Amino acid sequence: MRRDTFLKSMAALAVTGGLPLSALAATNLKMMIPANPGGGWDGTGRALGNALREAGADSVSYENKGGAAGVIGLAQFYNASKGDPNALMVMGAVMLGGIITGKPPVSITQLTPIARLTTEYNVFVLPANSPFKTLAEVVAQLKKDPGSIKWGGGSRGSTEHIAAAQIAQAVGVPAAQINYVPFRGGGEATAAILGGNVTIGGSGYSEFQQYIESGKMKPIAVTSGQRLKGINVPTLKEQGIDVEIGNWRGVFGAADITAAQRDALTQTVVNATKTKSWAQALEKNGWTPALLTGKAFDEFVERDFAALRATMVRAGMI
Repeated sequence: MRRDTFLKSMAALAVTGGLPLSALAATNLKMMIPANPGGGWDGTGRALGNALREAGADSVSYENKGGAAGVIGLAQFYNASKGDPNALMVMGAVMLGGIITGKPPVSITQLTPIARLTTEYNVFVLPANSPFKTLAEVVAQLKKDPGSIKWGGGSRGSTEHIAAAQIAQAVGVPAAQINYVPFRGGGEATAAILGGNVTIGGSGYSEFQQYIESGKMKPIAVTSGQRLKGINVPTLKEQGIDVEIGNWRGVFGAADITAAQRDALTQTVVNATKTKSWAQALEKNGWTPALLTGKAFDEFVERDFAALRATMVRAGMI
């Protein structure tokens, strides 16, 4: 029996209860990470890969392809992985923003939704040698000369880009006037902040944690509604700026896989989220578990697309 036919048969049997779900994981999985190494998607993809191996996968290979809020990697994944039941791509709110602003020829809706995994709130930081010490000082300068404050973060349309635009609007500065510098990955953004090439940087707390703890970055605000557990950084709302925004991450499968293959791949990912290594990754990175699969995940993505588009229109970004 051909190997691909055998795997499809196993998936169908497992979905119908004829095979233990653990048998599904005995595969060679491929993980597309549509960002450069060192960022949140990279960390999520590799943490999930470790969990998939713990859950029984024979191997997990990775490919990083950064740029355009993940849209470049999205296009490559779509074209190269059609019909492959063992292919996964990391994605999330940032990619939806990139699709809205960039209008690429390939959209996430052409792939197969598998699961939402986590939610993470952003932290805004200053370089250790910054002349500014607080968010209030940054905002005061922003009001005087919007272009003089250089914001650094993920690709255009990322949650930190939207947060920066919302902060500007909240303090009476037109969002179109912010000076936002997008980077293709967390590593590039980190280097720009540490080098003082941007005034203020934003990303998930896990990406900046080691630099915050070593004193190389000074955290001045988080985008959560309440302070994050174990992280002594004030929220934007505490500082009089009514902005709250989270960044969720998940995985999609290839285009043109069958319903049975989708169910099997979804169960494989769900099994991975029950492993010890995944629990350790959540704790280490400060990720909030937010597992969602099936129709509920489909509908969530549709709603978030619509809500994000409306937010970006209000912020003057599109």
